[in-house]
Amino acid sequence: MSEHIATIDWKRASEGFDYAGYNRDHDWTFRSGLGLAASAAPEFRGNAERVDPESAFVASLSSCHMLTFLALCARKRLVVDSYRDDAVGHLEKNGAGKLAMTRVELHPKIQFSGEKIPSADELRALHEQAHKECFIANSVNTAVTVED
Repeated sequence: MSEHIATIDWKRASEGFDYAGYNRDHDWTFRSGLGLAASAAPEFRGNAERVDPESAFVASLSSCHMLTFLALCARKRLVVDSYRDDAVGHLEKNGAGKLAMTRVELHPKIQFSGEKIPSADELRALHEQAHKECFIANSVNTAVTVED
């Protein structure tokens, strides 16, 4: 249906090339021309001042869930004024003993206005539907939960 392109650009900045010494900093450039400074996570010798793939993965899941949720609300004529999610991903060993992002917890805080405000049950159902329809969640094995 569509293609989504990212260019990842890394160049060696160290004299040698051993695990402890090579640079992890690199750049991401997207179709829009937007660029992001990226690196490995600090736990893996990366630069804490740059975006790491693990955090980007969590952001991608959270963003996709939010965008799907907003579309569902718009179709139901529910007015969303703000949406904030302090999402948390857990990098752990999976069943095969490999490091994996095994679960991501979404913690959305949503402000509604207008005539129709969803009940707690309706809100839960909207999040369940958003999860089922989220492209990114449908692409991974990671358990994604919505928490209060």
